[in-house]
Amino acid sequence: MSLEDEIQQKEFPNGMEKALINVIFTSGYFYALNVKRFKPFGISPEQFNVLRILRGSHPKKLRLADISSRMLDKSSNATRLVEKLRSKGLVTRDLCDKDRRQVDVGITESGLALLSEIDLKAPEWFKKTNHLSQEETITINFLLDKMRG
Repeated sequence: MSLEDEIQQKEFPNGMEKALINVIFTSGYFYALNVKRFKPFGISPEQFNVLRILRGSHPKKLRLADISSRMLDKSSNATRLVEKLRSKGLVTRDLCDKDRRQVDVGITESGLALLSEIDLKAPEWFKKTNHLSQEETITINFLLDKMRG
């Protein structure tokens, strides 16, 4: 279905405005799918992002600032997300011995196990875009990178 049909708008002032609205609309579409994807696991897309970041650095722990800088959504509150994950037993949160203002965050075995479980469902997730060719995905990535300048 075209963007025009989806948002019931007949035309756009120019191609760039349509492209920007399409990026925003498509982002919302995939975010909503992600919410549904992670709901059975009891986490949000933002919490998944924190776990994914921590898995990438495991066994090394990361400071909250490092997590924040790697987040997909820069407006996410990493402190709040880490606390929710800690209460679920998925991450650890420790004060740094050298600097009491610094908090070191690591992923637990339960967090790693949850990510492994989610990974098993990844092929199902990627079916949402399997109608795109390899060349098309390269083009999409190139153009999105270029849009961000």
